[in-house]
Amino acid sequence: MYNMDQYDGENDYMQQEDDWDRDLLLDPAWEKQQRKTFTAWCNSHLRKAGTQIENIEEDFRDGLKLMLLLEVISGERLAKPERGKMRVHKISNVNKALDFIASKGVKLVSIGAEEIVDGNAKMTLGMIWTIILRFAIQDISVEETSAKEGLLLWCQRKTAPYKNVNIQNFHISWKDGLGFCALIHRHRPELIDYGKLRKDDPMTNLNTAFDVAEKYLDIPKMLDAEDIVGTARPDEKAIMTYVSSFYHAFSGAQKAETAANRICKVLAVNQENEQLMEDYEKLASDLLEWIRRTIPWLENRLPENTMQAMQQKLEDFRDYRRLHKPPKVQEKCQLEINFNTLQTKLRLSNRPAFMPSEGKMVSDINNAWGNLEGAEKGYEEWLLNEIRRLERLDHLAEKFRQKAAIHEAWTEGKEEMLQKRDYETASLSEIKALLKKHEAFESDLAAHQDRVEQIAAIAQELNELDYYDSPSVNARCQRICDQWDTLGALTQKRSEALQRTEKLLETIDQLYLEFAKRAAPFNNWMEGAMEDLQDTFIVHTIEEIQGLSTAHEQFKATLPEADKERQAILGIHNEIAKIVQTYHVNMAGTNPYTTINPQEINAKWDKVRQLVPQRDQALIEEHARQQNNERLRRQFANQANVIGPWIQNKMEEIGRISIEMHGTLEDQLTHLRQYEKSIVNYKPKIDQLEGDHQLIQEALIFDNKHTNYTMEHIRVGWEQLLTTIARTINEIENQILTRDAKGISQEQLNEFRASFNHFDRKRTGIMDAEDFKTCLISMGYNLGENEFSRIMSIVDPNRMGIVTFQAFIDFMSRETADTDTADQVMASFKVLAGDKNYILADELRRELPPDQADYCIARMAPYSGPDAVPGALDYMSFSTALYGESDL
Repeated sequence: MYNMDQYDGENDYMQQEDDWDRDLLLDPAWEKQQRKTFTAWCNSHLRKAGTQIENIEEDFRDGLKLMLLLEVISGERLAKPERGKMRVHKISNVNKALDFIASKGVKLVSIGAEEIVDGNAKMTLGMIWTIILRFAIQDISVEETSAKEGLLLWCQRKTAPYKNVNIQNFHISWKDGLGFCALIHRHRPELIDYGKLRKDDPMTNLNTAFDVAEKYLDIPKMLDAEDIVGTARPDEKAIMTYVSSFYHAFSGAQKAETAANRICKVLAVNQENEQLMEDYEKLASDLLEWIRRTIPWLENRLPENTMQAMQQKLEDFRDYRRLHKPPKVQEKCQLEINFNTLQTKLRLSNRPAFMPSEGKMVSDINNAWGNLEGAEKGYEEWLLNEIRRLERLDHLAEKFRQKAAIHEAWTEGKEEMLQKRDYETASLSEIKALLKKHEAFESDLAAHQDRVEQIAAIAQELNELDYYDSPSVNARCQRICDQWDTLGALTQKRSEALQRTEKLLETIDQLYLEFAKRAAPFNNWMEGAMEDLQDTFIVHTIEEIQGLSTAHEQFKATLPEADKERQAILGIHNEIAKIVQTYHVNMAGTNPYTTINPQEINAKWDKVRQLVPQRDQALIEEHARQQNNERLRRQFANQANVIGPWIQNKMEEIGRISIEMHGTLEDQLTHLRQYEKSIVNYKPKIDQLEGDHQLIQEALIFDNKHTNYTMEHIRVGWEQLLTTIARTINEIENQILTRDAKGISQEQLNEFRASFNHFDRKRTGIMDAEDFKTCLISMGYNLGENEFSRIMSIVDPNRMGIVTFQAFIDFMSRETADTDTADQVMASFKVLAGDKNYILADELRRELPPDQADYCIARMAPYSGPDAVPGALDYMSFSTALYGESDL
């Protein structure tokens, strides 16, 4: 295997080898360019050994010049070559060369010694390209990029000041020749008059660059201008090979560039930190503003008058919980992660800690979020209570209207009837009939007393429950009560009048009276039965509906006896008809004691018989609905009783992972990310539970005896679980940042963790001040009060009296490692300034990218020393300001 430190990775070589596999049918134009370029490149090295090649696939066949080439470019001695002329000797030499290439970390695929010995052009070119990659391009490093990307970045940086040059690749970006001329002019401006070059004359530009490079830079002419101009897409490998020669030719000019890179790196860190601060402020402001707008909405307890309006409020609340709040939970979590990451980066770069604007600390946001959660919890409970209240009110109001309508229908015409003075001209028999009829009315009136009391009681309950239409209910109830009092008074008055004439009455038709007395309560019973059979009902459990069904069955059991009573009442009427017919009684054909007739009794009886199966069906349907509700309860409970403990177990496991040491930080991070993925993969179960919960709420189910978990418990636990795993991953990432930035070994990190865990006696992931002090003493620190106070101000800048593991790592790494300092940055600026105590804007623009050059110019104070010149800038004060040692 090859050395990972020498090259970016095996994947890069594999990609190049795959490229050669696809290039087995190489474009003839590209093959021509590669032959010329690779031949020239090889000769530029072989001439150091006093030889060269003419035909690239022929001259390497015996392996001798190939081995010589590798010795020249590597500076190492290869195994002694075979001098024989036989094929076996040639294969042996080529294998020695290929083994040497492989020993340098290059994995050769599909390139064997036999193909090279046989003069296979494609394989030979592929082998030379692999050698070029390894020995001419791989070690190129610019900023944090290397090899091809590093070479491309170097070209872009060097040609950036030339507006008519745009290097984006190693093929068509070089066709006009201006890129080659720009590289030469940037380093040796005296060799080319760049202002006279024209973009529309690529032949002149290319030949100028090739000739100057060969004559003055000792770079052989590896390309033909005609081939490049005449090819739609020049060969990338040929261009890269030739451009790498420019890089190595100008490598001596890298000192200033290295200094500029250091400054760029420092400025980039500063700019990135400033952007993170701005992002935090904006995200915190937006989140607090959203909380500020949302809390009044959740605290609004103004009830609605209708069930539809309250259900719309409940639906709006569900949308808030399902659509609006989850993104804000993510923003809150991301805000904490950004804050911790920013503080870590500031500590790693020796910058002062970030202090957010007043009211925008993480604790402020947590407090505001807690207020939001409190308002949210009370709001949902209030909504459900209001829906129950309105449901009860609707039921009572409908019941009131039914009973009032029945009563008003019964009282219709009763006042006029009671005010009649028909007894004054009636015969004796008519008087006695009127008296008996009045007695029957009084019985009927007494039977209706319960209904009037029920109407008044329902109206009173509607008032107590703040029914929105209470005024109209009260008015109707008052009219009924006033009319009832009037009926009572009129009844008493008529009774007294009939009693005064009772002495004149001699006979009475006992059968009419008996019919009236038995028909009235039976009729009232039927009306009550019809009212009960049509009465709406509200139940919430199977037990309640079973109770109603039992009562209904008991009622049905009384029907045979009621039918016997009906037959008896009808028998009385039949007897009356028989007597009238037999004795030719002169009557109007109606019972003088009652308005109830057999047709009405039969009609009401038939109505009762019709209502019984309808009531049966209603009870069956309600029983089915309650069974479905019970199924929903059990379905929700079965999932909740699994998900609830699962979330608790995951929270405990994350707590254990965060304080245990198993493997490297990368192993822990990988484990945590896999753990996080497994948690995220559990989300469909939460969504499924949400769906079941919504079905329960839509079915207006308000309790569940099968589980102690509510959807609110599950939601809060799930949100805490996601936040905890994200925070734990962030802590590990920050530990890796600290380790890599400070050069801490895994063993040191494990020692730090072991020390921290030993003194973290409560296993909470933090140490209080006394435990931290004991830990430092155990590690050999000689601490006075002032020294300990100074250390606590570093590890606990917010003065909370606690030390987190990250703060502990930062302190210990600061004690054992070194980072960039203001003095180092100052020294880098002095390199760019040519050892002057000041620097000019042109010098900054020449060596730094435009945005970072402008950043420095805008923030550097004018230099005021004795050697100052116009436009001189003070880079020393600027360097100290970058590290918080003065104001920027």
